Amino acid sequence: MTSVEHITHMIEIKMLILSWGFEPCDNGLFCPHFRIVAAFAFMVKEFGAHKLFLAMSSPVFEAMFFGGMAEKSDPIPILDVQPEAFKALLEYIYTDTINLQSFDQACELCYVAKKYMLPHLVGECTNYLWQDLFPKNACRAYEFAKLFEEPVLMDKCLQIICSETEAVLQEPSFEEVELSTLTAILEQEELTVSSELELFNAAQRWATRECVRKGLPPDDGKSLRTVLGPAVSKIRFLTLTPQQFAEGPALSPLLSQDESFALLLNISSTSASCKIPLPEGFSNSVESRRQPAAPALRDSPLASSPYGDMKLYCVRKILPQAHCLNTSILDCSVTFTVDRNISVHGVQIPTQVLGEGSEAGGSYTELLYAHLLDSDGSRLTYTHYTTRVSYGSLVEITFNRSVEIQRNKVYRVGVVLNKMGWYPMGLCTQRMMCGVAFFTFCVGQPSDSVRDGLIRAIVFSC
Repeated sequence: MTSVEHITHMIEIKMLILSWGFEPCDNGLFCPHFRIVAAFAFMVKEFGAHKLFLAMSSPVFEAMFFGGMAEKSDPIPILDVQPEAFKALLEYIYTDTINLQSFDQACELCYVAKKYMLPHLVGECTNYLWQDLFPKNACRAYEFAKLFEEPVLMDKCLQIICSETEAVLQEPSFEEVELSTLTAILEQEELTVSSELELFNAAQRWATRECVRKGLPPDDGKSLRTVLGPAVSKIRFLTLTPQQFAEGPALSPLLSQDESFALLLNISSTSASCKIPLPEGFSNSVESRRQPAAPALRDSPLASSPYGDMKLYCVRKILPQAHCLNTSILDCSVTFTVDRNISVHGVQIPTQVLGEGSEAGGSYTELLYAHLLDSDGSRLTYTHYTTRVSYGSLVEITFNRSVEIQRNKVYRVGVVLNKMGWYPMGLCTQRMMCGVAFFTFCVGQPSDSVRDGLIRAIVFSC
């Protein structure tokens, strides 16, 4: 049974049970057979529910209510769960609806869904987190993904940390990350920092804050080194200039005078004979951090192009999902804003994919219509596209004319696919930095963005 069939089956069973005559209660659900108290820290809230409903939805509840060690107390205590998250869990069990409004809410609900083994709800929460990542919450999302063994989300978080390192380090919340997260960042070969000095300063800030949390003197070198532990060995002091080191790390209580002298001598010496052994536990790497590749930004020189000398591609990162079958006409659209005036020239969309068992390769004739609308729904530009394309590729759709759009205003790109076949769907990130332009997708009403995962890139120039 597929996940869709399972959910449909569950809804049918629930509707059958509800037809037996449960009366609605004040909370909009149904009169309970028992009471539950959810408690977290000092937050306590009582809920009413049906054991049968909960047991149908979760093997954990099934064991709790009908297993050999079934819970007999009334009300039944549910510990270490945020009451609002548990309420959202009950709403999902009773109504099969999920209303995620914030990053924190998604994290809390995902924790509860994991605890009670509801994989579909876990998937919905992680999908929301995947789309809502940006520097302010990338570290916390990384720790969340690591805790719950979500490798795809972990990888996406690291991508953001590596591509927007300076913004991540400047966030006040960076001082609250776990030591393992700080160490993971310092282990990366590719980071967007101007020099290793930024990483050293961030590590020192974190160590100072950690000392305060642990009741240790924050200006004591031994305390700072104790809380940093192995993270110090990941800092590449030898990539600094003598001046950078002398005016920064050499003055820090993190390093002893002997350590500072040895590091400075190795930094300053051009002859191998003048260098001395590094103190134990320090990196001997002289390779500066590389700037990560920017998959969201590609450029194409167009000598005779009406766009000017360069066009850019804001390529949205995607989390693949099940393919979508177009049986007649398939609409897709996405709203967006951008923080500077740009010229929009077109979009990129994926071509159809072959079904399982089909031979790779081949081509077909794509048939579609694309347009760009302003916030009032007025059409700014459009195009009809009929071209033979390869299966499993990306195609660029160029509008009949380029349009200059204004910063911080809402626009909508729409594509109508008229060719029957399977198209690869996916969840796309909603915030993208592309060169000097910052795009925000899926703004406004949710109904304005439909199957937006089929619009993979905006083609533009500044």
